[in-house]
Amino acid sequence: MQQFILAIDQGTTSTRGIVFNQGRRVVGVGQEEFQQHFPQSGWVEHDPEDIWHTVVETSRQAIRNAHIEAGQVAAIGITNQRETVVVWDKNTGRPLYNAIVWQDRRTAAFCTQLRDSGHEDMVVSKTGLLLDPYFSASKISWILDHVAGARARAEKGDLLFGTIDSFLIWRLTGGQVHATDATNASRTQLFNIAEQDWDEELLRLFNIPRAMLPEVKDCADNFGVANAEILGAEIPILGVAGDQHAALMGQACFKPGMVKSTYGTGCFALINTGADIVRSQNRLLTTIAYRLNGKVAYALEGSIFIAGAAVQWLRDGLKIIESADQSGKQADQADPHQDVYLVPAFVGLGAPHWDADARGAIFGLTRNTGPAEFCRAALESVAYQTADLLQAMQKDWHNASQTVLRVDGGMVASDWTMQRLADILNVEVDRPEILETTALGAAWLAGSKAGLWPDAEEFATTWALERRFAPQMDEAERSRKMAGWKDALSRTLTR
Repeated sequence: MQQFILAIDQGTTSTRGIVFNQGRRVVGVGQEEFQQHFPQSGWVEHDPEDIWHTVVETSRQAIRNAHIEAGQVAAIGITNQRETVVVWDKNTGRPLYNAIVWQDRRTAAFCTQLRDSGHEDMVVSKTGLLLDPYFSASKISWILDHVAGARARAEKGDLLFGTIDSFLIWRLTGGQVHATDATNASRTQLFNIAEQDWDEELLRLFNIPRAMLPEVKDCADNFGVANAEILGAEIPILGVAGDQHAALMGQACFKPGMVKSTYGTGCFALINTGADIVRSQNRLLTTIAYRLNGKVAYALEGSIFIAGAAVQWLRDGLKIIESADQSGKQADQADPHQDVYLVPAFVGLGAPHWDADARGAIFGLTRNTGPAEFCRAALESVAYQTADLLQAMQKDWHNASQTVLRVDGGMVASDWTMQRLADILNVEVDRPEILETTALGAAWLAGSKAGLWPDAEEFATTWALERRFAPQMDEAERSRKMAGWKDALSRTLTR
């Protein structure tokens, strides 16, 4: 009987279940969006029960759509939105508060206070992460300080913390396993990436009881068994990685110097630095790329908060397009003589600026500016922000002279966007045959651990190119457009 791998891809705006066969091809998919909650300006929350419901339903859909029985699923791989925080009752499994999403900026003042008190150097040296509301630690502190009785219950050992992967593992195993993997742990701002353990000094700084924290495992490891009543059979969970790390593996970027960039709600570019912990001098993040068989590979990462979310804004906020795939067609019709720049700082700016107080702005409007120019500005903003990231990587690491970028995520289906990306970056952009690279990475972790899929070296040989986009813009035009972006950016930054 043929066996399959189920990847659970729990993202920021939707959840997907994807079934892969032993040939690493997608044979069944289920997908559901879920509600975003914005209680105040700069706050972003999810209902953890909504997330759980969509995980169960999309996994069942994927198995049904693959026309297989649950018993044919050999293993589950989980990949998830990172940094998002859930705190739940150890005894009942019920969330104490909504999940606070990675985009949420409510702890900006707290992070500024810690920075002004001189703690950032210590935090960066241990975690590779800047003091910013983006990461999990300040969010956990906020819940403990603002939910009635939470801190006392946490200190008694009655509350557990987890990023989304941990919450799902807990639920899937019926509360038997409280665990995470090294990549998700590395994004909490509580994990010492050199020592590979939770750090007592960081726990004291953020005032978080260690008893709340999950066990940290390799990315391909035994994370327990999903209960039969949930998906129809007992299925081992054998792979876990944060979404960007899973995409790095799904893109087979196992060699130092290889770069991938994922264009989903945000944009996240990672360069594999191998065994080297590269300390950024340009406000990039040092993070764990993956941990396999106890061996750690590191990465430099640039995180952009708004990429595909800018297209969602065009659709849902401005209502100038009806569907995301219209944006590239509209952009192609834009007036080439109008230089309109969107700085999409809707929730602040990420790397390499890290300006939590910046807010979105648009420059260069004329009476002739219309939907086409707005669409082009939104799509080009993603290319400009990526250029800022790659320039920072090249300054930080001597091996970052990579001339090809492997891309994935929902935005890369747009030929116009990928061509403009290649033009602005002046590098070749490679789009793979399998665009579900985040899910593929999670599936590879589970499949290789189960013995059904090949090891990293052989897996890398199966990576297949669908299309390469080569730069076509002349240098004078590129320089002019980048100068316009730098000017617009400088007018938006608050520090």
